[in-house]
Amino acid sequence: MVAKSILMNRRQSLSWLGAGALLACDASVAASQGPIGRGAVTDVVTPSVARSIKAGLKFLAGQQNEDGSFGTGAYGRNVAVTSLCGMALAANGSSPGRGPYGTAIKRAIGYVLGQASESGFINHPGSTNRGPMYGHGFATLFLAEMYGMSLHPQLREQLAKATALIVTTQNDVGGWRYQPRRDDADVSVTVCQLMALRAVRNAGVFVPNATIDRAVDYVKACQNEDGGFTYRADDGGESAFPRSAAALVALHSAGIYGSDEIRRGLDYLMQFPPTPAGFGKQSYYFYGQYYAIQAMWQARGDYWKAWYPAIRDVLQAKQDSQNGAWPAPISREFGTAMACLILQMPQNYLPIFQR
Repeated sequence: MVAKSILMNRRQSLSWLGAGALLACDASVAASQGPIGRGAVTDVVTPSVARSIKAGLKFLAGQQNEDGSFGTGAYGRNVAVTSLCGMALAANGSSPGRGPYGTAIKRAIGYVLGQASESGFINHPGSTNRGPMYGHGFATLFLAEMYGMSLHPQLREQLAKATALIVTTQNDVGGWRYQPRRDDADVSVTVCQLMALRAVRNAGVFVPNATIDRAVDYVKACQNEDGGFTYRADDGGESAFPRSAAALVALHSAGIYGSDEIRRGLDYLMQFPPTPAGFGKQSYYFYGQYYAIQAMWQARGDYWKAWYPAIRDVLQAKQDSQNGAWPAPISREFGTAMACLILQMPQNYLPIFQR
């Protein structure tokens, strides 16, 4: 049943490519029954984990604002937080207008679309953010994932505009920074745009190969000798776990899997395994774990077998037993969305997480 659902999602997200791609998709699913089949999923997504996910998603659905947004406090109505909450609900198998969270997802889409300007830029100026291009990247990613499930014409129109903005604001060294303009760059914002571009390309929106190639070159230029990644290619700074996890996922999203950069990056990440004592102590904890679980999911094998049970157990131990939420400096909605995305990774519903 799980494999069938995954196949349907992959076929839907790839249908724009034609029959050849659909046949390749069928073969890919058949060849990967071991990693993503029912047995492999139930081995790690145990009944207790399923209950944790259910409680977390119930909390999220109950926190949605009347306008469809998510987030409270300074990060209220933030487009990145709203998009991550929508993705967390969809990662359980719901789609816009369908499933137990279909209505909430549809309302989240409406809110994000409502924050788009004529230029294609998606941002809610009244909300605190780490940089508007983060919000734009996550919002574009969310809309692209939902377009693959609904094929709504308004989504495609907005995706085309949002994509054009990303492409035209790429700077001379191949990266992006906080604002939608061609000035400097950092690896974190660049990763966010690369993930969005991969999602819109999956959805059938044109993305120039040169844009992807230059962005990949920038990410690679940020890798240090220890296998980790510095913040900016020109600063010679030290490596850090969160951005290193993000950089690996960006390279995976560009189709790079078995390279030396990937191997060294994975070995770097394995120095920082999830532990109960480390929960929330690391800077950008959920950001790092969100990308780390994707990197390990793509790497499979011993990397995945070591990482998922560890972060699964930590998150279960740190969940609020009263309301199902996870705490985070940004907001409980953000922490809960990230935790649910991490825990639901083996279910493999969202196309962006599929190899």
